[in-house]
Amino acid sequence: MLAVGTTVARSLEGAADSGGLEAYTGKTELFIYPGYHWRVVDGLITNFHLPRSSLLMLVSAMLGRDRLLHLYREAIGHQYRFYSFGDAMLILPEAWKNI
Repeated sequence: MLAVGTTVARSLEGAADSGGLEAYTGKTELFIYPGYHWRVVDGLITNFHLPRSSLLMLVSAMLGRDRLLHLYREAIGHQYRFYSFGDAMLILPEAWKNI
């Protein structure tokens, strides 16, 4: 499942953690960080997030620290824009192994 944004990723994973995705209503206290076992999300579209942010932790949980740092070096080298109105990246499961 492809999540469009980190909030959607947390929502989907939180719903899956609560027993299912069908007609789910509720809150989540889920904090996704490296080592997290993804249940339903296997791809993500997201911005380039600030260092030391919980959003960066979530992306790192999906890609791994080394792969994420590689992507950020590439983005900086190509003068990508960061923050909410900057450039974004598409993370696909088959691409994770090749980064």
